[in-house]
Amino acid sequence: MLPTKTQRVRKGNRRDADKRKGAELIEFTLSFLPFLAMVLVLLDVAWAVFAKSTLTYAVRAGLRQGITITGTQATAAGNSTLTAMVKSTVQSNALGLLAGGSGLAKIKIHFYQPPDPTVNAAPTQVDAASDANKPGNIMQVSVEGFALSPLVPRLFTWKQAVDNASTSIAATSYDLIEPSRDVPPKGVAP
Repeated sequence: MLPTKTQRVRKGNRRDADKRKGAELIEFTLSFLPFLAMVLVLLDVAWAVFAKSTLTYAVRAGLRQGITITGTQATAAGNSTLTAMVKSTVQSNALGLLAGGSGLAKIKIHFYQPPDPTVNAAPTQVDAASDANKPGNIMQVSVEGFALSPLVPRLFTWKQAVDNASTSIAATSYDLIEPSRDVPPKGVAP
């Protein structure tokens, strides 16, 4: 008995399916690897943006505390000096990025005396002066030399070694110290 036309078509479809066997796996692999690379790059960029914005917020919070604090508030908070309180505020607002003594060492506080308004000059740094934190001076709070390691190390590279180089991030904020009759002791700056 001879096969009917529908039986011949079914047999031809089976042969075509056998030829395409495994093509889905290859297509998935070729599309998944670039997708995975894009996701990893996106994670690293998001991690860097998060770290930079967190440090910027922490520096601004510390500066805000430093320019508005009075001596009575400083001693009530348990801090003996203005710089110690500002550094503590920056460290507590950094979400653990500046944890420990090494993180505290990256926080710098500088004081500047603004120039006379009639003179076109740069502010003068007065960190060593005992009255550097007097009202009307400029207080600068910064995080310098923070090394951000990549969240996902680069896996696809032409070299044999994986690139674990860190990126340096800095954040700076400054403002005029507000008028106060009860100025807290400055402490050691930077």
